[in-house]
Amino acid sequence: MKTAGIIGGSGYIGSYVTQKFLTEGYKVKVSATDISKKKKYQHLQKLELSENLDIVQADVTDIDSLRAFMDGCDIVVHTGTPFQLDVKDPTKELFEPTIKGTENFLELVQESGTVKQVVVVASVAAFNTGYPLPVEGLPADHLYTENDEPHLNEEGHPYCQAKYYADQVVRKFVADHSQSDIDIVSVYPTGVMGPALSQRDDSTSMGLQYLFKNRIAPNPFVQMLYDSDMEFAIVDVRDVAEGIFRAATKGGLHGKQYYLSNESWKVSDISRMLNSEPVREKPRFVYSGKRAERELGLTYKPAAVSFSDYAA
Repeated sequence: MKTAGIIGGSGYIGSYVTQKFLTEGYKVKVSATDISKKKKYQHLQKLELSENLDIVQADVTDIDSLRAFMDGCDIVVHTGTPFQLDVKDPTKELFEPTIKGTENFLELVQESGTVKQVVVVASVAAFNTGYPLPVEGLPADHLYTENDEPHLNEEGHPYCQAKYYADQVVRKFVADHSQSDIDIVSVYPTGVMGPALSQRDDSTSMGLQYLFKNRIAPNPFVQMLYDSDMEFAIVDVRDVAEGIFRAATKGGLHGKQYYLSNESWKVSDISRMLNSEPVREKPRFVYSGKRAERELGLTYKPAAVSFSDYAA
């Protein structure tokens, strides 16, 4: 039985990744920054085949605990970036765990004698730190693909900037180790939506769906999304987990990058779908998920399914 280590494996995306590896017959190790906070991961212990699950205390900023976590893993998936809209200390809350954690992680991947497959779960924000706003200077109908140059807007949200800089660390590492026998693959989900496996209240995706369903604007940023009827590229959280699993297990993908993205909808129609109301416009495709379809065999659920399952 092979072992998959899932950093951040109890979060919104990570929980589905954990479930996927368990159902595919893997032993799974999930990191917990504070193992005493059982409410954050207890839902995983109710999953089918959870007898093959271990919860291990590990902190991505602590290289020794991270080394112990990765010991014996054949596959490692790094989903452990905190996603926070309200940030008081960007350096401590976002930049340090995201960038330093990525540096530590890659150093240990190279040091490991067992890890052969790695997936880094980045974000569309690593390509466009202004997301969901379009990149300035590009045509309104531009189709974003993995061939676009990453765009940094230093006025963007600290989370987006942190993802950009962490992604740059991964890109440099891959370029410096182009002949590595370890496959390092990056995936870039867009707006991840759909139901959660847990009752945790710290998921931004779940929070946004709640706000959009109830048409609530708790801060100027969300009010701006309503006022401009912002367009979001959507991908189902279950499709993200499937894409991560396939990227981790196919082999021969070192250095590959995959957008995980399907339809783009305006906030007004997202709200309608969440309330089982008819939409008024047709979706566009702004971020292309075609490479993942071709090379990973991934298929995407329509956004209407994601929102219906969330609201159920």
